[in-house]
Amino acid sequence: MSGAGVRVGVGTRFIYDGETVEVVEMVSTAAGNEVVVKETAGGRYRRVALKELMACERVRVIPGGPGPSSDDDQEVASVVLTQLTAAEREQLAVRAAHVREVLTGYRSGSPLMAGAGEPRPHYAVDVALSDRYAAKAAELGVGVRTIERWVGKFQKFGEAGLAVHREVASGTGSSRTDDRWVETALEVMVEHTDQSRPSRTMVIERANARVVARFGAGVVRLPSRATAFRVLEELERRHPTFRLSTKRNRDIAARPDGPYGKLRPTRPGEYLLMDTTRLDVFALDPVTLRWVQAELTVGMDWYTRCVVGIRLTPVSTKAVDAAATLYQAFRPRPAGKDWPAHAVWPEHGIPRSLLVDVEAVDGPMAGAASPALAPETIVIDHGKIYVSEHLTSVCQRMGISIQPARLRTGRDKGPVERFFRTLREDLLQALPGYKGPDVHSRGVAPESEAFFYLDELEAIIREWVAVVYHHRPHEGLLDPHLPSVKMSPAVMFEHGIARAGYIEVPRDPDLGYEFLEVEWRTLQHYGFEVHGRRYHGELPPGCRDGGSPYPDRGKSKGRWWPLHVDPDDITRIYLRDPTSRRWYPLEWEHARSMQMPLSEDALVFARRLARAKYTYPDDRIAVADLLERWNLGLGSSMTERRMALRLAREDAALDLEPPPRPHDATGPTSVTRPGTAAAVDAAQDGIDIGDDDAEDEADLPGDGDFYADALEYL
Repeated sequence: MSGAGVRVGVGTRFIYDGETVEVVEMVSTAAGNEVVVKETAGGRYRRVALKELMACERVRVIPGGPGPSSDDDQEVASVVLTQLTAAEREQLAVRAAHVREVLTGYRSGSPLMAGAGEPRPHYAVDVALSDRYAAKAAELGVGVRTIERWVGKFQKFGEAGLAVHREVASGTGSSRTDDRWVETALEVMVEHTDQSRPSRTMVIERANARVVARFGAGVVRLPSRATAFRVLEELERRHPTFRLSTKRNRDIAARPDGPYGKLRPTRPGEYLLMDTTRLDVFALDPVTLRWVQAELTVGMDWYTRCVVGIRLTPVSTKAVDAAATLYQAFRPRPAGKDWPAHAVWPEHGIPRSLLVDVEAVDGPMAGAASPALAPETIVIDHGKIYVSEHLTSVCQRMGISIQPARLRTGRDKGPVERFFRTLREDLLQALPGYKGPDVHSRGVAPESEAFFYLDELEAIIREWVAVVYHHRPHEGLLDPHLPSVKMSPAVMFEHGIARAGYIEVPRDPDLGYEFLEVEWRTLQHYGFEVHGRRYHGELPPGCRDGGSPYPDRGKSKGRWWPLHVDPDDITRIYLRDPTSRRWYPLEWEHARSMQMPLSEDALVFARRLARAKYTYPDDRIAVADLLERWNLGLGSSMTERRMALRLAREDAALDLEPPPRPHDATGPTSVTRPGTAAAVDAAQDGIDIGDDDAEDEADLPGDGDFYADALEYL
């Protein structure tokens, strides 16, 4: 019988549910083999299936004799052999061959693979084993006791017993270093987790002083300076303090002691991650023409990694921006007109490979920049913009659960944090005005290189996400049944629909209007007026005849109506009929002269500009003049930007704000670059928009020295 086995029969003992039992009878039945066991302590009998004794985790056999055990003080053979170097492996093979020759007479251990001249006379089978030990010791020049020890280890552990033995380190630091000093030094390092980075010398001095104060002078032997530095180097692996940045050290210190856990989405739309970060690139404010820091708010579907909401804001983000990002998940933004076909999603949100669209076959189909999703749960941090009363109330009404992440635990939203890093490394660092992730990575004056306006930067990010990010394989996206196949977010979206069999989409696209902010206004004979803008259009039945059904300061009937306003597009507002619950879009009276969205900030500046220029200005004159001034900033070369800055300098002399840029986030194609289609068309019309600043400046009127330092006014 093998030493690793135990015969199961009458008399074999087991530990069953913490009780010692002994087999007294074995029975063969139609259902399988069964045994009758008797409890050693109580004397009770049980009848259990034999397979339960063999496979149940509550049962453990009690060996009746010596043999190998899993808790033996011996390292596993695979671990011992894989630690050997090539020279040590060769030495081990030679030593094992000598041992086999002593035992069998053949270096291979078998007469079937005998070598030339084997067996040799000194190692024949009829020679006494002690004589063979003496012959091998004389041959190798070692003692007989050494040969006996080799044979004993070989017979017990095989070739692994002949390997070079390496002691497993039991602690940290040198064996001559007192463990009390090591633990005290680690204690000092842990105390600096939330403080500035200390020097190694200071940690050593504090550890020495604390050991003396705690245990007394001369009780604990203090290590030398060189030994103390070696101990700190090993402690650095347990608690990083000296090598990495303090922020990174705090993140490592905050890691849980147990295994990592995470939410595991099973279908698209189950979890929507929302987060905001400050971009590592400067942009130009379209209102002030000065460089500003921008913050990016995104909404990402966890299962597919598809980015379904993007919003770029200057300086800081407000609660309405978070609501607008979630609004895009319900009503995706339209795709850019020059985007490639693979980057455009059908308006119904289902991939073309899963649904044949008749319009796509018969003609061109309008598409969206991202799929439409109705998230079941949004994962947010504890920022005020995500826990506002408006956002939480709308989520409660729509049945969207809110899952807050743990405080200062970025790994709870790991995919979106990784997206921010990918965005910085793959896109932002290639743009002018990139400032790096920290002050140590910043250039001399990155703010002076700010080149793109906020709306252009958002358009570039949107197109990069749609064209590149959604169609590039991600290591974190895979099917457990095909772990070696890397999938892109777009492919994972198709896979999720095929796997789940359905997709959560907004049951009513008009539900997205509930995320917009509300302005209360009265109805006049010309329509509604919001911040000096007049809106008119089809109104709910009976709206013009009577007052508002909403109570006004405790009265039974009021005069105020709730208007839902999108701050990024003030050309339209939305009114909901409280009776039929139907939404009515109302158009601004000057919207048709724009043919593009207009933000609130841009109109405020246009009115200020018109008041300074005209005696009796109105919104139509203000918008027309604003569009004319915008044409001076639509170019992409640095020279054209400087022209806009020169106009801003002239406005500053009149105590005016510089002209803004139009809000158009349909795609980076709005940024005209040399070599693009727009640049080619301009060149055919005789317009020079080359990227050579020196040549452009030679053709411009005025002093060329001003253009050389015009960006200093940023």
